[in-house]
Amino acid sequence: MIKKITELVKGLPVNEDVIPFVDSANGETKKVVIDDLLKAIVPKNAGAHNGIYRGKDITDLFYNGTLSQQIAAGTFDDIFIGDYIIGKVSKRKYLVADINYRLNCGDTECTTPHILMIPERIMGTAKMNDTNTVTGGYYGSKMYTEYLAPFKTVIQNDFEINHILNHKALLTNAVADGKASGWAWYDSTIEIMNECMVYGHNAWGSHHGYETGADKSQLSLFRLNASKIVARNDAGERYWYWLRDVVSASGFAYVTSSGNAGNSSASYSYGVRPAFLIK
Repeated sequence: MIKKITELVKGLPVNEDVIPFVDSANGETKKVVIDDLLKAIVPKNAGAHNGIYRGKDITDLFYNGTLSQQIAAGTFDDIFIGDYIIGKVSKRKYLVADINYRLNCGDTECTTPHILMIPERIMGTAKMNDTNTVTGGYYGSKMYTEYLAPFKTVIQNDFEINHILNHKALLTNAVADGKASGWAWYDSTIEIMNECMVYGHNAWGSHHGYETGADKSQLSLFRLNASKIVARNDAGERYWYWLRDVVSASGFAYVTSSGNAGNSSASYSYGVRPAFLIK
């Protein structure tokens, strides 16, 4: 169906609001609102909506409650990958990165439909630890225990706490010989990403399940539009940001300003680009 529609409108002028659509029954060309067309042809489920990159502003729909109703129903009618919500207080731009990413996961099963959001730009900078150590893995890091807190507050103020889904995340909590060696399920709301979420595989990380955990596949945002892996700071400059994978006895993984998979000493200050679930 989608392929046929694409062939019908190929070569015709398109703008962001309407698309020329050929009615095959009588040969007439009609103008159809794109959103109505998507709703008509895309199944109302997470899998289908994870496969389409749109990039539309859905801020008003979130704050008037429409999106929350669609998320709860599991239909995600007006939500597609790359769509964005402007934060209520900070005015930051947050992108829809995946839909139902952690559904059915957790030692306590996550049964609440949700969308996974990330900020388009880094929210600021912080260290993973004050010294070049990875003791305790991500869970034992200063990033987790202290430095992520102000960024969490910004997100909570932008979306309101009752919209942020508390769920279980599998996080590294032990390291041996410069590699993650233990993990556990923890209550989670907002965390920095791992390599698998960004690249779809381990790069510099420990190359085993402790780093991957339940976040074991690439986010749909990065799969459909790899350019979004690169983040910028508020000045518009491309910027590095931390990932939570242990790489050595002294460092963690990160995404370089040029989009490469990299790693660095834990005491360096790099960008913070957290992921979180809203309902």
